[in-house]
Amino acid sequence: MSWDYYGYYPKSTPIQNEGGIKARRGGKLGGEHWWAKRWTAVLESFNIGARLGRGRSYARKGQVCSIEIEAGAVTAEVQGSRPRPYVVTIKLQVLSAEEWDRVISELGARAVFLARLLAGEMPEQIEEATDAAGIKLFPAKPSDLKTDCSCPDWSNPCKHIAAVYYLLGEEFDRDPFLIFALRGMPRE
Repeated sequence: MSWDYYGYYPKSTPIQNEGGIKARRGGKLGGEHWWAKRWTAVLESFNIGARLGRGRSYARKGQVCSIEIEAGAVTAEVQGSRPRPYVVTIKLQVLSAEEWDRVISELGARAVFLARLLAGEMPEQIEEATDAAGIKLFPAKPSDLKTDCSCPDWSNPCKHIAAVYYLLGEEFDRDPFLIFALRGMPRE
């Protein structure tokens, strides 16, 4: 008896998604700024295997139809091999008001952080401040993220979730305040 599950399921080819969200930088995913690279490095540190490569391919080809970021959740649609796009959700714990107060207190104690944030930049040492407040700004372990996809793949995260992870890095690159919004603190 063979345990080759891949031989049991035929290889599928995604339906081409015209007008999807494509990785802006072509071959290199993960963004240009340190905070976007940090997000991608966290993802890659989870050692989720070959699905990362397939997720990168989906991100490059524009298979992600949409991404919405709100407090505690990312919702996306990813075009796979079936006619209807798969629905992907990625959840990250929203910080409480008391936790945000601690973070803001730490940030306020360092004027350079506030100046950089007001200039629309994420200070490189911001994790020192969040760590001092007892908070992790970025996920530290796979269980910090709750993910789901409507696809039939039993693995979680699947390639559709991985594609969204990579494109989130690019969204964070464009607007670092989306990281705060995901953790429950809007830019305002």
